[in-house]
Amino acid sequence: MHEKALENFNKLLGIMNDLRSQCPWDREQTLESLRYLSIEEVYELSDAILEGDLDMVKKELGDLLLHVVFYARIGEEKGAFSIADVIDSINSKLVHRHPHIYGNVEANDAETVKNNWERIKLGEGKKSVLEGVPMSLPAMVKAYRIQEKARGVGFDWEKTSQVREKVLEELDELTRELEKGDVPGSRAEEEFGDLLFALINYSRFIGINPEDALEKTNRKFIRRFKHLENRALQDGRNLHDMTLAEMDLWWDEAKASEAQQDG
Repeated sequence: MHEKALENFNKLLGIMNDLRSQCPWDREQTLESLRYLSIEEVYELSDAILEGDLDMVKKELGDLLLHVVFYARIGEEKGAFSIADVIDSINSKLVHRHPHIYGNVEANDAETVKNNWERIKLGEGKKSVLEGVPMSLPAMVKAYRIQEKARGVGFDWEKTSQVREKVLEELDELTRELEKGDVPGSRAEEEFGDLLFALINYSRFIGINPEDALEKTNRKFIRRFKHLENRALQDGRNLHDMTLAEMDLWWDEAKASEAQQDG
């Protein structure tokens, strides 16, 4: 299995050498020009995972691997690093940050492993446990990762009930600001952000990834709204001319159809 993987990886490196030397488009690429394409590939992988399409997951992982090899080839041309350096770097990091496997530290559960990971990172010279959270992450993902990393050093709620109470507290504070006739961009916006942060915290405590949950809801809404549009088209109706009550009938029809399929 390993021999076949190494054989295929070596073939990929050879193909990259050919592309970089012979293909006009590949020759023009830089670290900067590939960056946004890599981000797109990650999102395509995310889509495949959410769809449960394992064949597509395989293909998207291949695209990501290509990008890793591409970056490494450019790094080698600059005399900065090679693919061997990239692999050696991650090998060294994994060994160092898993002392429960490659050392004499005990860690019998995933939570202990995560906490040890954050402590080890601080020992490597990082000034803050939050340094590893990219500033360009989408806000919801960033909030989730910030909370996870803070938990890694013990800064977290003790009970799920405490987090639930915090959510209700933040909702009350937002409501009070809105009742004052506050406008977006001032205090109400801040309170809304606090509420979202608390909800993300709560999702973490009950074992739900908020990004995945919201994306699934987005997709559910899209499916049902498209059903509504298709029904309007079949009846020769225009949504703009329909009442909300009329549209709700078709919306409920979409929900019932989904429930029947799930059942």
